Amino acid sequence: MSDVIVPATVEGPVLVCTEGLSVWGGVDPATGQIMDAHHPQRGQDLAGRIVLMPTSRGSCTGSGVLLGLAFAGTAPRALVFREAEDILTLGALVAQRLFGHAIAVLRLAPADYDRLAREPHAAITPDRLVAGTLDLPLRAVDPDALALEDRDRAMLDGAKGEAARIAMDIIATMAAAQGAGRLTDVTRVHIDGCIYASPAFLTFARKMADTGARVRVPTTMNAISVDHANWRTQGVDAAFGLPASQLADAYVEMGARPSFTCAPYLLPDGPERGEDIAWAESNAVIYANSVLGARTVKHADFMDLCIALTGRAAQAGVYLQDQRAPRRILDVAVPDAIDDAFWPMLGWLAGQAAPDRIPLLRGLEGLAPSQDDLKALCAAYGTTSAAPMLHIAGHTPEADMSPAPDADIKAIGPADFSRAWAGFNTAPAQVDLVALGSPHFSADECAAFAARMDGGHVHPDVTAIVTLGRGTLDTITANGVADRLRAAGVTLVPDLCWCSISEPVFPPAARVLMTNSGKYAHYAPGLSNRAVRFGPLDHCSEAARTGTAPSDPPGWLAAAR
Repeated sequence: MSDVIVPATVEGPVLVCTEGLSVWGGVDPATGQIMDAHHPQRGQDLAGRIVLMPTSRGSCTGSGVLLGLAFAGTAPRALVFREAEDILTLGALVAQRLFGHAIAVLRLAPADYDRLAREPHAAITPDRLVAGTLDLPLRAVDPDALALEDRDRAMLDGAKGEAARIAMDIIATMAAAQGAGRLTDVTRVHIDGCIYASPAFLTFARKMADTGARVRVPTTMNAISVDHANWRTQGVDAAFGLPASQLADAYVEMGARPSFTCAPYLLPDGPERGEDIAWAESNAVIYANSVLGARTVKHADFMDLCIALTGRAAQAGVYLQDQRAPRRILDVAVPDAIDDAFWPMLGWLAGQAAPDRIPLLRGLEGLAPSQDDLKALCAAYGTTSAAPMLHIAGHTPEADMSPAPDADIKAIGPADFSRAWAGFNTAPAQVDLVALGSPHFSADECAAFAARMDGGHVHPDVTAIVTLGRGTLDTITANGVADRLRAAGVTLVPDLCWCSISEPVFPPAARVLMTNSGKYAHYAPGLSNRAVRFGPLDHCSEAARTGTAPSDPPGWLAAAR
């Protein structure tokens, strides 16, 4: 039997996505067209289609983008998955339950999925899927199967207010879809839904705030879409800046802390190993699970607030110990004399090699990655894999877990790094913008870039911008690093990051940007419509000073070819 998670009566032409898709950053929110430069179905339209994909990938913001597509009339009519999927499923559920938009969500057995993929057209009802000769009964997921506690049922009955009732209803429905038997307490939440990717995000937040929503556990906030205090002086159009700041204000009104960072693991008093938390923002989730040993699934936007309002999350996925085991082993051939570009490239390649399962990376035991190296790896990994974590032998706290019985082995070698480098460096060498801080730069990264820029200055034809959290800006202001960076012509921008930046803070005249971030190198072509260069921090500082990116790859990569 195949499952219907969000029921609806719809029909339309079938579109098969052969790889998972991040709707945020990979789909035009106005038209529904796939714009991910690295996706096989780039240029296809989701609007009005029955869309098949193995699962989604990438950013937790996809749930809100899907809601925005529903508001714009450019959403798919149905989403059909072969594997477990939460992000787009939640967006469809919120679109239906809160706003009356019909987007069916199904999860099919592999054989049925493959049969549907061969059909040009499909019709779906709450209990049936018909496509050509395919005629499948559908089974609805049953939230009543959850073993809810009295406090959960009280919230479902409205005893804690309408906002908590809505939140618990969404949590229970998604928990049933995930196959969870019960809910678990969480100690903290990180909100990702505060990015203004479309008006849908503000519509949702205001609806919840206006019904009296208040968080029940300590809650931090992701980077937002404007520098909250300075957007007016930066020339941001009020048509964008005002609702973007109002979105942030709505979450603060509901009790969230205005931390405004996509790297909450850099904040003081972070989560500890074994602690159940509820974080959204894909790089933060992967870092928390992988490097800190905390426990959180990749919570989608809107689910983050629902959990903050209740303190409860589905006990499923990597909240469960047996779900954290590696199911693919990646043997990495490490070149000699690597630099900092190695880590984001490895993360991106590891995600490609394990797009739907948790991997164990071997071969790195003799290296000494910094916190920032692991941050860069986790962030890039999240762009190409749907998995919420990875293990690195010799470095991450749970890397000694026994692999799952069905775990297989793949290799990552010099040819893979060369391929990634070439894919990230298709732009001309002349650079207009150096974009650093995706995820937000740490104080150590700021100091490292300042050291490379000391005695030099950003070229007159180049803009160099570092995005960072408020706490980090306070730290480097106190220790003098901020003054050194500014003296070199570097602009420091708090609150927003490269995945949420817009013009005119993003220089409108820039045509080629350079970054040291594998995450931004992947997303920037679709998000900014600019050409991209990628390289280590040394290359970025050279490009900032001269306006030209080095033409040759780092020595370790050239030697490994």
